[in-house]
Amino acid sequence: MKNDFLKGRGAQFNAHNRFQKLQVEPDDEQNVPDADFPEPTVQTRFYEDNPKQIISRPTSPDVGFSASVNPYLGCEHGCIYCYARNTHEYWGFSAGLDFESKIMVKKNAPELLEKEFLAKNYQPEVLHLSGNTDCYQPAERRFQLTRRILELCLLYRNPVSIITKNALILRDKDLLQQLAAQQLVVVLITITTLDEELRQKMEPRTLTVPRRLQIIQELSVIGVPVGVMTAPIIPSLNEKDIPRIIELAAQHGATWAGYTIVRLNGAIGPLFEDWIQKNYPDRANKVLNQIRECHGGQLSDSRFGTRMAGEGKFAEQIRQFHQIALNKYMPKNGFPQLDTTRFLRKRQLGLFN
Repeated sequence: MKNDFLKGRGAQFNAHNRFQKLQVEPDDEQNVPDADFPEPTVQTRFYEDNPKQIISRPTSPDVGFSASVNPYLGCEHGCIYCYARNTHEYWGFSAGLDFESKIMVKKNAPELLEKEFLAKNYQPEVLHLSGNTDCYQPAERRFQLTRRILELCLLYRNPVSIITKNALILRDKDLLQQLAAQQLVVVLITITTLDEELRQKMEPRTLTVPRRLQIIQELSVIGVPVGVMTAPIIPSLNEKDIPRIIELAAQHGATWAGYTIVRLNGAIGPLFEDWIQKNYPDRANKVLNQIRECHGGQLSDSRFGTRMAGEGKFAEQIRQFHQIALNKYMPKNGFPQLDTTRFLRKRQLGLFN
């Protein structure tokens, strides 16, 4: 069964799409190879999107941010558990293979963001890159939208938080260091497991743990505040790695850590079930049942307040496991406060000349 797997992809099929709203035109230019990731069997195609606005303001009270910017929709990392998969259905795609291989690119994202910054009614706030898909996924090497967004944040002195699992963020150390010097940036690096075999199956086009720890170290050395997300936690798969991940992250300069418990809403449920039955048939039912126990008997969970942290005995064990590690390795754990008072209403001419 394992030999039938599509190399470099997490999902192995296209789940049924509930929506067929939009028609898109492909960008047929060749994909740019990335040395950090294996070439997938199913090749990636890019589709240009031209939204009318770029800042999203979620109404959910437990997402951890109030405004986000997503230059890309869909993600080549291929993480089988990714909650963002369901959003691909709104574009007429599937949450399965399409999510990993058909990437929507918002080429006008920097222009839209600058328009927001220049608007008279704009109130400076921390922008989160990205609330949906990784802003440093392989497409960024080619399109460089994230770098241009960071340039604008520096230009107008608007604070930004970043979450990624890609070493491409090190390309932008020059911008991040300048932002950090003005208390305008924080970075979160996601590390889900120390088991390399599990990582390769669960997150097929992502970095090894040593590479991610190197990112934390390189950024912390130049003064960029860095944390680690041990997320998502999947019972009986990766919860045992929590203490060691937090310990290693702290040793490399991380100063805070967070987590969420996996939830399998919408099409992610059948995709994950297919994945775990093929990869870990010996413990598949145990994992699925424990996920259900964390979410009121369901694989999915949309309830504010419990959907991220879960409930029940397994969720409580995970919470305690995480807290004990924090107390031991990151006793001063806390998300850094960013400065919104430095915002400049007008462009700083000559800043990048």
